[in-house]
Amino acid sequence: MNERDYASTPVSDELNLKEIIRGLAQDLNHLRSGEINPAEAHARANIAKQIWNGARIYLQAIKTLEKDAKPISPATEIKDNRGE
Repeated sequence: MNERDYASTPVSDELNLKEIIRGLAQDLNHLRSGEINPAEAHARANIAKQIWNGARIYLQAIKTLEKDAKPISPATEIKDNRGE
């Protein structure tokens, strides 16, 4: 199996955001059907809120790091000067 190319993977896949959205929709359906109570739905919503907050921080960090990033030579061209 080939190694996954995370550099070109959409962030939503990387953070599994589609599954979080599906879970929230399922929680809403469970609340409406009475399978979970409002307190449990509220707790789940708070957890989802923290996940989204983490995703926001993650995206901001990537944006900040990429803004000042400079290209480097491929690893095969980098020389180790520690022993000289």
